[in-house]
Amino acid sequence: MRARSLSLLVVCVVCLLVGANERPQPPAFGNPVPGLTNEQRTRFDAGKDEFEAAEEADEGLGPVFNGRSCVECHAAGATGGGGELVETRFGRMQNGTFDPLASLGGSLIQTTAITSADGSLYDYKGETVPKQANVTAGRRTTALFGLGLVDAVPDGAFQQLAAQEAASDPSMAGRPNIVTNVVTGMDVVGKFGWKSQVPTLFQFSADAYLNEMGITSPLFPNENCPQGNCGELVHNPAPGINDAGDGVEAFADFMTMLGTPPRGNIDNDVRAGERVFQQIGCAACHTPTLRTGPSEIAALDRVAFHPYSDFLLHDIGRLGDGITQSRAGGRDMRTSPLWGLRVVTRYLHDGRAHTVQDAILAHDGQGRKSRDAFNGLDRRGKDQLVKFLNSL
Repeated sequence: MRARSLSLLVVCVVCLLVGANERPQPPAFGNPVPGLTNEQRTRFDAGKDEFEAAEEADEGLGPVFNGRSCVECHAAGATGGGGELVETRFGRMQNGTFDPLASLGGSLIQTTAITSADGSLYDYKGETVPKQANVTAGRRTTALFGLGLVDAVPDGAFQQLAAQEAASDPSMAGRPNIVTNVVTGMDVVGKFGWKSQVPTLFQFSADAYLNEMGITSPLFPNENCPQGNCGELVHNPAPGINDAGDGVEAFADFMTMLGTPPRGNIDNDVRAGERVFQQIGCAACHTPTLRTGPSEIAALDRVAFHPYSDFLLHDIGRLGDGITQSRAGGRDMRTSPLWGLRVVTRYLHDGRAHTVQDAILAHDGQGRKSRDAFNGLDRRGKDQLVKFLNSL
């Protein structure tokens, strides 16, 4: 009897240890969305590996680029987060029309170029802002947490949200950026990027692969000409299509199944700060809750989530960056999602603000009303609002 009791005890302890290992891990930055199948988790892990892998010149890197890997820029909090890197865009405003100066390498600058110490590679040079430009703007690296949920929101939901905002308060209403889905050739609602200039995570992946690393793919097969000089491409050590599409798919898998940012500590001040957030009108643009539509991934299928953004364009006045992309003008920017704000160290699209309060005080245009309401709060109200934002 004693031997049998000891055996049962050992079995129970083993079961408890196995069960502990199988319990869901607490939410953390960089976790996948909960509820993935084994096959989906394998795709997520493979996509993360690709996201973290550094590219080389013989694999297609360059000839001009901004980073050798995705994680080089997206790492705050965890792989897939934002970062402090601020890239430069430029263009020329002439007679009321914006010209991205593509013939001079615009609008995005690629600051780095492939080269070699032994002279085996052509001596490419990183790009600079040309003298013809009269508009320059900084763009901070954004976080990718939870964007698979945003991708799964139907276009109609954003159009309906814009209509609701217009009916509630036309002075604060946003509008969708209508852009081209390069896979289907159709005009659709943009969701990603500082101007909502990209419609899907798949297109976002291919776009970034080309414009940030110089890797061509079937979706974007044409190499960027360094500073607009296409003649230099004859020296490119890896011409043609660099990625057959599997890399783009892997990036999209990782981003699609990347979980939302976990909330920080929620106490009475945080709850009070959320009420202040509502009272001074922040939620008019920073929509707390959205809902996905049907998805082949059950974990993304018709679920509510909390990005604190409407993902619509708003006129932000003098705070705008002057760059035009699709139907987004120089004063228009997409409402920045606030989830994950507590691991951000530079704020606003160009990183000019170093504190949450500085970012609030910089609001202009359609954000001016809430900025002025914030200024009217007493010290306790301001502190509570900041504590709420720093819990996201």
